[in-house]
Amino acid sequence: MTLTLRSSTSFLNLKDIKGLKTPDDLSGTVCFAQIKPTCRLRETKSSMQEAQIFHEKNFASEGVRGSEWREKLHALPSAHAPKNDSRVPVFVMLPLDTVTLGGKLNKPRAMNASLMALKSAGVEGVMVDAWWGLVEKDGPLKYNWEGYAELVQMVEKHGLKLQVVMSFHQCGGNVGDSCSIPLPPWVLEEISKNPDLVYTDRSGRRNPEYISLGCDSLPVLRGRTPIQVYTDYMSSFRERFRDYLEDVIVEIQVGMGPCGELRYPSYPESNGTWKFPGIGEFQCYDKYMRASLEASAEAIGKRDWGQSGPHDAGQYKQFPKETGFFRNDGTWKTEYGRFFLEWYSMKLLAHGDRILAAAKGVFHGTGAKLSGKIAGIHWHYRTRSHAAELTAGYYNTRAQNGYLPLAQMFAKHNVVFNFTCMEMKDGEQPEHSSPEGLVQQVKMTTRSARIELAGENALERYDASAYGQVLVTSRSDSGNGLCAFTYLRMNKRLFEGDNWRNLVEFVKSMSEGGRNRRLSERDSTGTDLYVGFIREKNLKKTKEAALV
Repeated sequence: MTLTLRSSTSFLNLKDIKGLKTPDDLSGTVCFAQIKPTCRLRETKSSMQEAQIFHEKNFASEGVRGSEWREKLHALPSAHAPKNDSRVPVFVMLPLDTVTLGGKLNKPRAMNASLMALKSAGVEGVMVDAWWGLVEKDGPLKYNWEGYAELVQMVEKHGLKLQVVMSFHQCGGNVGDSCSIPLPPWVLEEISKNPDLVYTDRSGRRNPEYISLGCDSLPVLRGRTPIQVYTDYMSSFRERFRDYLEDVIVEIQVGMGPCGELRYPSYPESNGTWKFPGIGEFQCYDKYMRASLEASAEAIGKRDWGQSGPHDAGQYKQFPKETGFFRNDGTWKTEYGRFFLEWYSMKLLAHGDRILAAAKGVFHGTGAKLSGKIAGIHWHYRTRSHAAELTAGYYNTRAQNGYLPLAQMFAKHNVVFNFTCMEMKDGEQPEHSSPEGLVQQVKMTTRSARIELAGENALERYDASAYGQVLVTSRSDSGNGLCAFTYLRMNKRLFEGDNWRNLVEFVKSMSEGGRNRRLSERDSTGTDLYVGFIREKNLKKTKEAALV
């Protein structure tokens, strides 16, 4: 996940529910100062591959010059863009351990109270991870959905909606992961027999988070391919929850990589392997990925290029200027660099295409939306090479829009493009980072591809400043507006004092199209938002009533 800080998995205590205030009870308000985006849309000068070209042996690009790309962005009819005053529904992510290792709903009474409170706040619904490592734990094709069934019924009882993530990755080893849910034991057994089933870096370090896309179409999981395993899993979910799809379960988010995101595990936090804001490393050294690289190089008569990944790409914690590959005039700009980055990114694109095609086949006609998540890798965005994005599999540089092929592929399957770091501001980040610029590029790109854009916050935030930034990015003043926003994450702190008041006002503002903004005093943290003074507003209301 995009440097996502996952919070504690505590629920709301039952005794706390009486103290929570609903929108009607709140007399205070969060005031939002107008924030002008500081990001800029970068020109696209080099050729782009169309998203319909997925086969690894086909590297023919269709030329798209920067001026042509900008034309496409601005030539869209307004009917395809969300209205500025459109309502943006807000969902809240449930704790990572909502379902226990034993397959039961965790702390059902506390969950019931928490859902009641969220409903009172005007929240549209909640999101939950349906962990592969829990559901298919007992053996191939042996599924246990009972804990999730109890949750679905509880969500329905409270009149909420549910987004369900098909989580084919492990939980644990990333920023803030508060519990450990590995891949199913029978899958881990296959990995122990054949370690090349998982992503591998240049040093030979194996990453057990997710099955390598290099073996997508090979029967390496007890006679089934990974894509077949994912398809069977989704089919089982569809059959178990057929009666709830569309009315209660409104969205299926399809996991396509580590943290559920379509990317390579290029920045793993476990054991101190990577540290923010390091560039990460390419993950193409398992035998299946190496065989693919070798075949692709041989197909264009450059056999030497297929022997290995770049030798000068540095290490996880380094910066672009410290490497021969990613520095401004580095190897990434050469013919070899373009070949490798094209191959690496197109492998990822093809992986996403295969999984989304399978999901579309499974859920077609059920009424549930499909979505997929792309990581918001904002560090080193202001450099020429965008090194951290490149190692994650996004061929996005100062001269090339790497998110357009992804958006076009999502559009092909009618999938919502889910993106993170919506709450971040450039001024909060290190040099050369630009979450605002990245979000702006994605908003323009998804508008160009004519697909819906949904958002999440990347870090655990409760302050009005972060909520205000989400309101700014949610609107379609420039680029795509948001069709939905999912807040990370429900925990005990969310229901405390100002944190709860901020959430309630945020949900209300999103329901009004993100237009609840007034210039006001700055808060004590120096942000351009503050929580309004409840007593002053109460006093004002009292005076107005007296005049009447």
